[in-house]
Amino acid sequence: MKGLVITGGYGTGLRPITYSQQKQLIPIANKPILFYGIGDIIKANIRDIGIVVGPNKEQVKETVNRANFDAQITFIEQDKPRGLAHTVLISEEFIGDEPFVMYLGDNILRGGIISFTKHLIEGDMDASILLSPHKNPSLFGCAELNKDGSVKRLIEKPKSPPSNFVLAGIYFFRKAIFEAAKHIKPSWRNELEITDAVQYLIKNGFKVHSEIVKGWWKDTGRPEDILDANRLILGDLIGEVKQEAEIKGEIKGKVTIGKGTKIDKESVVKGPVVIGSNCVIRNSYIGPYTSIGNNCEIANSEVEDSIVMDETKLRHGGKIVDSLIGKNVVIEKSETLPKGYKFILGDGSRVGI
Repeated sequence: MKGLVITGGYGTGLRPITYSQQKQLIPIANKPILFYGIGDIIKANIRDIGIVVGPNKEQVKETVNRANFDAQITFIEQDKPRGLAHTVLISEEFIGDEPFVMYLGDNILRGGIISFTKHLIEGDMDASILLSPHKNPSLFGCAELNKDGSVKRLIEKPKSPPSNFVLAGIYFFRKAIFEAAKHIKPSWRNELEITDAVQYLIKNGFKVHSEIVKGWWKDTGRPEDILDANRLILGDLIGEVKQEAEIKGEIKGKVTIGKGTKIDKESVVKGPVVIGSNCVIRNSYIGPYTSIGNNCEIANSEVEDSIVMDETKLRHGGKIVDSLIGKNVVIEKSETLPKGYKFILGDGSRVGI
């Protein structure tokens, strides 16, 4: 069995951060979102993985290669976003006749895919899809179910959803999906939708199995989704302080701190929190559900329920909550007159004052 991970798309829902980095590389609990899917596939004993890359492809390749996963990685280039069924088509040579799991690189599934993979291998279905209840099903591919719970039809982003069950971004396929992808037409978005390809299988008598996700599943397409996923991952944090860290402040709860990080005696860290390597925390409070990247400086500030990425500096930043802060950002209080706010903001920025 092979794995196929999708990392394309422009990530417009996460602008301005995705102007400079691919959305699947945004860190959750200090690990790129993409790595959770790759890790799930490897844990399911799948060692031959194709990764579809599009915008920022070199950035994705470099990040994945640096991670040195215990798997054979093949990169498959997509010239521009043309839909998930298109990613299947361009991966046909890589997949061959083998069954495969397709994992959207911006999705996270608690509990992994081992049991779902086993069902496909041992069963005779042509496809297996995962469904999850969602409060806003019109944002996703939505499933209309028969009375016995089987899937009657799938609809992509319906204006009037027939149910609250949506397609989680993890699919299990046999080679029939290639026939389906070749027979569908582009949607109103001018993309080949995987929802339409699976619907083709249902309509033409192929065996399509569905399972309901029992734990949590997150599609991280918007800032609030990223922060929610960060809370969920940190909720399972065990906590570990590297011996090479210098901790003088107060540590409460489950906290992970990387090597070389220094926390002075005036600071308080209340978990669940993860702090990367070589950070400096001075006279600050780091509150629950916060992730601080590597080489960050937090001074005279409070941060809670937020993600702060690598190389960022918060100096006299006041109280920062529910925030997604990118790499190499500087937030500091001006001590000169005239007093006022000073901003350098990219397109699509959002600032709360």
